[in-house]
Amino acid sequence: MNGPELLRIVDAIHRDKSIDKAIVFEGIEQAILSAARKHFGEDNEIQVQIDRDTGHPTVKSNGVEIDSAELGDLLGRISAQTAKQVMIQKIREAERDALYDEYTDLRNQIVTGSVSKLEGGAAIVSLGKVEGLLPRGEQIPGEGFRVGERVRATVLEVRKAGSRVKIILSRTHVEFVRRLFELEIPEVGERVIEVRSLAREAGYRSKVAVSCIDNNIDAVGACVGVRGARIKNITGELGDEKIDIVRWNDSLQVLVPNALQPAEVEDVILCPMLGRVIVLVRDDQLSLAIGKRGQNVRLASKLVGWDIEVMTREELDEQLERSVQAFANIPGVTADLAENLVAQGFLSFDDLSVIEPDQLAEMGGLTEAECEIIVNHAEKESERLETEQRLRKATERSQGMESARHAKPELIVEPPVEVAVESESSTNGDAPTEVTAQSETQVTAEGIEPSAS
Repeated sequence: MNGPELLRIVDAIHRDKSIDKAIVFEGIEQAILSAARKHFGEDNEIQVQIDRDTGHPTVKSNGVEIDSAELGDLLGRISAQTAKQVMIQKIREAERDALYDEYTDLRNQIVTGSVSKLEGGAAIVSLGKVEGLLPRGEQIPGEGFRVGERVRATVLEVRKAGSRVKIILSRTHVEFVRRLFELEIPEVGERVIEVRSLAREAGYRSKVAVSCIDNNIDAVGACVGVRGARIKNITGELGDEKIDIVRWNDSLQVLVPNALQPAEVEDVILCPMLGRVIVLVRDDQLSLAIGKRGQNVRLASKLVGWDIEVMTREELDEQLERSVQAFANIPGVTADLAENLVAQGFLSFDDLSVIEPDQLAEMGGLTEAECEIIVNHAEKESERLETEQRLRKATERSQGMESARHAKPELIVEPPVEVAVESESSTNGDAPTEVTAQSETQVTAEGIEPSAS
């Protein structure tokens, strides 16, 4: 094995396996080192160095360089099997490291592959050189795959597992939506329109806030497309998941109402000390603002990065009055301090228990010891109320189960006629309104009318 021959081997492996030449040289050096130790003994200090330009190997034993004749004999003694094993190990490690680096750079990016097999709900996706795992928990609820089906997903996690690389894919991650916007909407891909914030509950609803550097371009309209063509491609990939596109604004007074669409907001009250926003709406907009199971307000909170509490003005007034009275009963809290705390957005003992002592001292002109007494009292009251609430819920559940156990079946002669009327708000995710009419009520073409008695 002379210098030119070594260079040819290194070059061939480099081209075929896409492995850096330095790694191949290291592998050959390890093979020569293994053979030299068998020849000279494990007690000798062996050093092996291959010239990267000429391919000429240099071997030293205990600091003494082996002459060319003995070196040629040594290289001739190298077992082909030993060299092969060392090289295979090095190549596998190099391939693993190369794949690891490649897919680490692709984290949060979209990759496309085909489903090679299904294992317990998880899908194994062939990505070419490597396979990715799409766990059941990272699949959009309700979707299923078949072997051979093409699938797109984001690279969620990359880690080394022995001689292999394990790649975890996701279709539920919020970045999957962002990358789809970049693929399907040219202005987003070219950074003319920027996706400023995202909030998602996979399979149900997403909120996307966008802005544009060109004031002549309608960012929301460009994302929706003509007759919704662009957004339909994205929702189709997401299993018809609803997507709300809202206009970004640096002012929370504007952004929060945008985020709570389609509900109409009357007023926005900022509570910076708590990172909270109180949103006031009319009675008829309350359920729409909160959304089904709180989804609308929950996504809006994630989108703006602040906690959002939705209530009517009457509810706020009642809450303010209760909070002022409760705080005024805390030892060391004056009426003025109680009103000041409420004005800053502290509406419960739980809120007050997390206040910074220096902030409380500044607001009420209190000493450190007085602040500590107030905070400790708030913590105890918060824990007491939480315990009472848990006990009340447990009691209600117990009573409900006991009532159901002893309930006697009733004979219903004439069951009521139930007519489900879907209100306009139900189209936005709210539950339909149920109108129940007894036997004296009839349904006509004009609506629901009481029959003549």
